[in-house]
Amino acid sequence: MACLSRRYTRGVRLAIVRCSVEYSGRLDAHLPLATRLIMVKADGSVLVHADGGSYKPLNWMNPPLTMSVAPPGPEREADGVAQVWTVTHVKSDDRLIIYVHEVLHDSSHELGRDPGLVKSGVEAHLQKLLAEQVTLLGEGCRLIRREYPTALGPIDLLVRAPDGGTLAVEVKRRGEIDGVEQLTRYLNLLRRDPTLTPVTGVFAAQEIRPQARTLATDRGMRCLLLDYDAMRGVDDPDSRLF
Repeated sequence: MACLSRRYTRGVRLAIVRCSVEYSGRLDAHLPLATRLIMVKADGSVLVHADGGSYKPLNWMNPPLTMSVAPPGPEREADGVAQVWTVTHVKSDDRLIIYVHEVLHDSSHELGRDPGLVKSGVEAHLQKLLAEQVTLLGEGCRLIRREYPTALGPIDLLVRAPDGGTLAVEVKRRGEIDGVEQLTRYLNLLRRDPTLTPVTGVFAAQEIRPQARTLATDRGMRCLLLDYDAMRGVDDPDSRLF
């Protein structure tokens, strides 16, 4: 079994292939044969995209991963498979197997260091307001810093909890699964710093989708709904009749 060429681990790899996909782990899923975009990012994540569905991949796996390419067995070869890409998670039994029938395009590109997302509008204002009203996270909480820098980009808020632990807060206008994944990456990094541990994630948004709430809760994160009008003093929830 041959490992992927090193050049694919230094930048983003874009492969357009005819493939079928099998995923096994916490659930099993199957994608039948079709033409898809496979993206292998420099951080090790692997994403399977279709020409539709907006920005969301059909299936994906986050690092730490191992990835290898091998020729198919006789049965798969008879079905037209040319390569078998096996993606295995290092810390779990999750596995993504891509049966490549035909490669239509394959390239890799160095993107360089990204400065991170510069937020604007409501989301930026929510972050500022929550920093000013940090006790919404709990009595006794103290702000350490907004836009706390990390190797993966800035964390919206880093807060000292009353018990001496740290809260890493990701602020969104609408909380979706990709925001939970983003916060997960930050937490994995922050928990390596002994001066910050224990670190708890807080997923804060005006609206949190049910799937995102389920995933966040499963990963031990707190979810916090933000009332934008109340935070900026436009609406007093205690004076409402309904």
